[in-house]
Amino acid sequence: MDGRRRLAEPVTDGAHGRMAAGAGPGRLLRRAHMSVSHGSFDRWLHRWLGPLLSRHIPRGVGIAAAAVLLCLSIGFGVVRGGHLPAVTSELNDVADSAANAVGFRITSLALMGQRQLTREDILASAGITGRTSLLFLDAGSTRTRLKANPWIAEATVLKLYPGRLHIAITEREAFALWQQNGRISVIADDGTVVEQQVSTPFAKLPLVVGGGAGGRAKEFLSVLDKYPLISKQLHAAVLVAERRWNIVLANGISVRLPEDDVVGALDRLIQLDRDKKLLTRDITAIDLRLPDRLTVRLSDEAYAARQEALRGQKTKKKAGAA
Repeated sequence: MDGRRRLAEPVTDGAHGRMAAGAGPGRLLRRAHMSVSHGSFDRWLHRWLGPLLSRHIPRGVGIAAAAVLLCLSIGFGVVRGGHLPAVTSELNDVADSAANAVGFRITSLALMGQRQLTREDILASAGITGRTSLLFLDAGSTRTRLKANPWIAEATVLKLYPGRLHIAITEREAFALWQQNGRISVIADDGTVVEQQVSTPFAKLPLVVGGGAGGRAKEFLSVLDKYPLISKQLHAAVLVAERRWNIVLANGISVRLPEDDVVGALDRLIQLDRDKKLLTRDITAIDLRLPDRLTVRLSDEAYAARQEALRGQKTKKKAGAA
């Protein structure tokens, strides 16, 4: 007590004392719970991340990670922007230049088997330029690029270090002309289109017409070759609905062949021409699709002349009856 007989009080701020007095048991419990939760979280972090954080990280890892991230970003930009072929070509040129500088330049190039293709055509198909080095030339990829040329059926690429390269090709032969959707192209005997345009050297090849005719031309034309009388007069072979053939002769006669037994129908046609001179008659079509029936269509002039002859016969009969 002091001199005025008052009890001594603790030296505290009055406002804080009143707040503590008015806090109540509920608020104190919440504060205690938050303190416990914070301690539990610290212990959980220490338990799971402690071993990782306690490891020694080598010096320079951050710089390496940044460099990797930068490289990935550049690579993504190159691919997304469509610059990959150009970048690859530049890198290949750099590698070839380095190889050429140390003695792997292609100094001797031997080509064999070309007939339709020129030396420039083959080198362009192979992707070989004056900068290409023998060291970094991939023989398998070069062979694949060569075979992508429709004229080339097979190719062999041989590297002889330090600077010799041998390329041997087997060319397809132009076999026939194929007309489809109004366009005529040159095809090989396996149906491969070797030229999109018909040049003078191929103008006299046999003509096949229709969808699917290119792939089936060799088989059918080989059958016609057994009948020189027909093959020499052949103007076009037309595949109808990819099922059967019609042949059009140079004189305009169209011969309709059956889907089956083509040989039997051609034998009949040859026999009819021997007996009746059928292929020199004034007709436009011969239908051999039915084995027991022959149908012939006259030309307009022949039909008119036939009708006139029939009318003349009727007039004579009437006059004779009178």
